[in-house]
Amino acid sequence: MIVYALHFTSDTMKYDTQDALTEGTYSVDGGEWQSFQNGILRDKSFHRMVVRWTPESVDLQLWRNLNVSAKNVWFQLSTSDGEVLAERRYISREEHMENDPESSYSPEMDMRNTPGYTVRVVNLELFNDPEWMTEMGSPELILEVENPYEHEEMRFTDCVSVTYSMDNGFYILFFRDAMPGVLLFALVCFFGLFLFPVAGFILGKVDYRYLTFGALCFSWGIFMIGQKLSGYLNLWIEDPTVCLALLMMLKHFLVIAILFYMKSNLKRATGRMVANLTTTAYILAFLTVVVLHFTAVWDLYASADLMDICTAVGMLLIAALLFMEVKESKQALRMLISLVPLTLAMLLDALNGVFPFTEIHFYYFGLTITMLYQILRIVLDLRQQYKEAIRYQQMQKELYEAKVSVMVSQIQPHFMYNALSSIAMMCTIDPDTAQEATLTFAKYLRGNMDSLKTTAPVSFEQELEHLKKYLYIEKLRFDDLLTIEYDIQVTDFRIPLLSVQPLVENAVKHGVGMKQQGGTVTIATRETEEDFRVIVSDDGVGFDVNAARELQETKSDGRSHVGMENTKRRIAEMCGGSVVIESTPGEGTVATVILPKSGQRGGANENSVSG
Repeated sequence: MIVYALHFTSDTMKYDTQDALTEGTYSVDGGEWQSFQNGILRDKSFHRMVVRWTPESVDLQLWRNLNVSAKNVWFQLSTSDGEVLAERRYISREEHMENDPESSYSPEMDMRNTPGYTVRVVNLELFNDPEWMTEMGSPELILEVENPYEHEEMRFTDCVSVTYSMDNGFYILFFRDAMPGVLLFALVCFFGLFLFPVAGFILGKVDYRYLTFGALCFSWGIFMIGQKLSGYLNLWIEDPTVCLALLMMLKHFLVIAILFYMKSNLKRATGRMVANLTTTAYILAFLTVVVLHFTAVWDLYASADLMDICTAVGMLLIAALLFMEVKESKQALRMLISLVPLTLAMLLDALNGVFPFTEIHFYYFGLTITMLYQILRIVLDLRQQYKEAIRYQQMQKELYEAKVSVMVSQIQPHFMYNALSSIAMMCTIDPDTAQEATLTFAKYLRGNMDSLKTTAPVSFEQELEHLKKYLYIEKLRFDDLLTIEYDIQVTDFRIPLLSVQPLVENAVKHGVGMKQQGGTVTIATRETEEDFRVIVSDDGVGFDVNAARELQETKSDGRSHVGMENTKRRIAEMCGGSVVIESTPGEGTVATVILPKSGQRGGANENSVSG
């Protein structure tokens, strides 16, 4: 448990830290000395700044330490008599080896323009020494700050923080100011690492979009944690340049994750190829600047402007590809909408860099809004996926019931009686045919029972083989009154099991079976550019299509009607297809099963892999 000590002075309450630069004088780039009070220094831009102030203005009996945090600047804190209290200055290889001949070489020795991130703690006991204070009079503290990046001005508030504190001042600041944000974004990391990818797996999908969004959330969380820790990293990582490199690399990892997620919303193969090349180019540029940093050629902070240009080009290019797909993809439209806050934020930051008007960094707000929007969209998407999963389970139950209905309709007592009677008659007339018919009938019954275990569409060859067994038995019954013809031109497609048989049954029983002289049932298959078709036709009695519903409701055997309705629903839900019935009284009926080729890529129940 962390307990914050509170100190009361008259009518004010103070925490365990206090801003040290509340009153004094400063000079920017060698200019005139000016006075400052209460935060005036915050927006000051500079290449070199010197700040003077007197610690006597605070209660030195209360504050024990002076804490200095610096980012990407050299600095020196000293007293007015020249005593250096804390510093971060460039030390050449020669000076380093002279001071410590036995030390090993470090690339930092060649990185003249890379201060990195630094924290220093100064004990204020010296200012509580009466003799020293008497000797010095009113001693001043002098903070000299130098920006090594000549072509870029820095704002004081972005790179320097100076505070008084009791013991462990940096840790007090860390737990008070940074820890809440660290915990919040650690939760974001958890969501990215586990929740979104696992949610996709639970819903039965290995979805590339969920995986890349999980990586994006994780990268965003780590990046924001790094930003919260940026002023404290040197407490745990000794080398300031490594602190710098770590945070800059987190930024680049975040950009790579954004590019991958944007790419995952593309559908066209050409667009995905261009996006792959763009992302690969950015990764290569990133690896190049990392190598240059660790070989002391060009540090990551100095290369930030170039990498920002690469980021903008990459995101704009993929955004253009998304814009080209807006009409055909809701994902592309949602991705573009989410990029609006981030784009505006980057533009405002660019304007703020040229014409400073605020100390706010819009990038973090824009990125946060973009990420929150995407999280909301993914949550809604997962919710929709969950509803579809529930609907699929319900559909499976209905399909099972439908298959039971189809099976029962085909093995109803009078059908079995007719089949067995026909086989019995053949036993005395043609025993060999009777034996073959018995085996065929047994295989037919087994096929019906096996259909209960099948949840996905089957190949048309399998459906056709089962259909031939049914027609073989019906041929025994009707003999010359039933002629079967096959016109099979294509078989390489999938169809729900037992979905053609109800159509053939209607053609036999209610078509040629109702015609005194019998007739012909033809089974044909065709392929068009958009779909596959199974055509079952007969030259039987036909019927009035417009009055079909009323006629079917008045039939004594309603099970054929139930089987037909189940067949239509199964074809629609499992393959996105339809059944078209055309009939002319006295001429016959044509039933066409239309199966779109888009529905052949996977049944409704199959796992999908996108990406």
